[in-house]
Order: sequence, then structure tokens, then C-alpha cells
Amino acid sequence: MTSDAVQIESPPDRWLHGGGALSLDRPIILGILNVTPDSFSDGGRYLRADAAVARGEEMVTQGADLVDVGGESTRPGARPVDAETEWGRVGPVIQELVRKGVTVSVDTTAAAVARRALDAGAAVLNDISGLRFEPVIADLAAEYGSGLVIMHMRGTPGTMQEDVAYSDVVGEVREFLECQVDVALERSCRHDQLVLDPGIGFGKSARGSLELVARLDELTCLGRPVMVGPSRKSFIGKVLELPTNERVEGTLAACLLALERGARLFRVHDVLPVRRALDMAEAIRRATG
Repeated sequence: MTSDAVQIESPPDRWLHGGGALSLDRPIILGILNVTPDSFSDGGRYLRADAAVARGEEMVTQGADLVDVGGESTRPGARPVDAETEWGRVGPVIQELVRKGVTVSVDTTAAAVARRALDAGAAVLNDISGLRFEPVIADLAAEYGSGLVIMHMRGTPGTMQEDVAYSDVVGEVREFLECQVDVALERSCRHDQLVLDPGIGFGKSARGSLELVARLDELTCLGRPVMVGPSRKSFIGKVLELPTNERVEGTLAACLLALERGARLFRVHDVLPVRRALDMAEAIRRATG
């Protein structure tokens, strides 16, 4: 399906994942937990399993619905790591968080890591490659009944900022996501397992990221829940001329505008302020709805 043939569908009211059905009647937050030495914002801070588990639990108390655990940096220019190294970082954290009753998403493009995470009790696979690197991840989502996040990214984290020119960034992202939904369905996933992510900051210029937020309703009309991940991204830094650790307000603004345009899921570092802001904005929306 091309961008000239968009089907407008009613927004879904739930998302199926390995832990059951998650209602989308309120904004859903995925707390970012990077178990890496080199992530752009908090690399190395939670490399020890005990520190990572404690942070995961803290984010749940602050209002996160899921904790998204990643063991491979996806910052621009990042180098890939092998599956064993990645699992060595995330495995103990996923196992302990699941044991403590936390709903876990795993941020990975490696099928071997995805399977082990699902065996350990992870409920969601978050694939930043959008099934381009290892389409078998969709097979795993279908087999285990997990949630599956399909994201748009050009190239790899190592190359994605080499080409950020688009004739129509929203149209190209929309067409890609539609095609990859078809890939997932062909591999036996169900519609209600799927969430779409436009990949803000992944192979986009600052202007392209701003445009994705501004025109997000052109993606929410596809009939699947849309997740955004603007948290502390460089486009905020460029607009506000602020370093990474001072981008909370910019993150809040992007999340609130995305909510107004139909996003239901938000992947963020700063869970507590985002939770409060989204809940307040949602209450205002409901009062006028």
C-alpha cells in the first residue's frame, strides 16, 4: 500500500502482548533501561545488573507500564555487539525484573536474543530495524504471542545519519510501516500484537523529527497504536541549544504534542514528569471530548 492509498481505521483500544492485553485507554509509558556502556544518554550508568534492576523497579513506581531493556547502543555511529554479549548484559536484568512482576520489553534486533528474552518472560519485542535485519523476529512474536514494536530506521545505527534527506519524511515512514505490518502478518502475527514507531531521530534530521511529531496523525490513521520515542533526542538539543541532561522540558513538549495527534505509547527516560504531564493532558482531553 502506498502513501496515496491510506486507509483510515478506528484507533485500537488494546494491545496484546505476552503478559496479556494492555488497555490503551490511558497513555502507556515504556521506561528506557539501557544496560550498555555507550548509550547516548545514560551509557554505563546501569551496566551492573543490580543497578539496572533497581532502576527498572524505580521507573515502575514512577508510572512506567513496561520497562524496555536494551543491551546494544543504538546511538548514531554505534557499533553492533554480538548476541552473546548482548544477552550477557540484558539476560540477568530481564530475568530478575520478570521475577519481580515487572512487564518487560526487550529492545533488540537479534533473533537469538529475542528468543532467550521471551523464554525468560519478556512480553514485548521492540525491533528498531522494523524486521529488516532479522524478519524471523516476527515469527517469534507470533509463536510466543508477544507484543511487537515495528520501527522505521534508515540503514543501521552506525550509518543512519549519513542520509537524512527525504522528499516526504512522513510519507516514506508511513509506507515503510505499512509494508512491514504486512511482513509481520504474513508471518502469522495478529494485528493487535503490533505497535508502530516512526523512529524519531533514527536516520532523520532535526527538521524531519519535528515534522514527524507535527504530522503524527498521518501515522495514527493506519489503525495500529503508535509509539514515539523523542526522549532527550538531539533534535530537542538543536532547537533549544541544550545538552542531553537538560532536555526534559523538550521531551515533555514532544510527548504532549504527539499525544494530541494520536500517539498512545511513549518511550522515555524521565518517567515521572512524563507520566504526570501525559495524565494531566489526557484528563483535559477527556473533559472536552
